[in-house]
Amino acid sequence: MVDGVRHSVRVVTAAALIMFTVFVGFVPLDDALIKPIAFALAVGVAIDAFAVRLSLVPAVFALAGRYAWWLPRELDRLLPDFDVEGTSLQKRPAGKHAKPRAHV
Repeated sequence: MVDGVRHSVRVVTAAALIMFTVFVGFVPLDDALIKPIAFALAVGVAIDAFAVRLSLVPAVFALAGRYAWWLPRELDRLLPDFDVEGTSLQKRPAGKHAKPRAHV
């Protein structure tokens, strides 16, 4: 989990700074309707990125431990096998009679 947060910090920070800068760019306008909306969006993006995504979510995942990744069996049966990297192809038994599995 620490490794995942370490790799995502740059992306989350860059996206938050870009969005924050765009929204703050609308604050100096003289339009009384746009100014409070732009300010609220800028503050919301800053709070979401730094307080929620970079501190609260990793803390909850650390406290929950392996239970953060728990999935009910019924839901696991309903969801398709989403194999992006093709690892199930390597686990498939070799031979002509091997039944291919549907991939989504």
